[in-house]
Amino acid sequence: MAPSARAEPQGAKKVVFHLADAEKAVFALGNIRNHIEGTGGAGAIAIALVVHGRALNSFRADTHGEEIKAGVAEAAKADVTLYACAHTMAAQKLTLSDLLPGFVVAEKGDVVALADLQAQGWAYLGP
Repeated sequence: MAPSARAEPQGAKKVVFHLADAEKAVFALGNIRNHIEGTGGAGAIAIALVVHGRALNSFRADTHGEEIKAGVAEAAKADVTLYACAHTMAAQKLTLSDLLPGFVVAEKGDVVALADLQAQGWAYLGP
């Protein structure tokens, strides 16, 4: 008897990463890079990163974190949507110009953005 063919499970086509811990910013950007590579490159998957709390300070335009600068530039180039929580921005008195290029504001806040994306079929990942 011939072995039965098994269908490969279909992977997620849309994934949202959630980041609140500043200590995990580089790790999250690495996960995003690996996810893009593992699924066939930019364009094979839609990815978003929702950032709030202390983690948002890691993405300030004046950061000295070269890994973060490079990771954000690479993510933006791969069409990763980078969301900054509006509530965190207000609490930290930040504007988009205070952040690295590529961010957009999650106007209703991070938790609403995450819930809305999940309702639209995005898989949720937290680093």
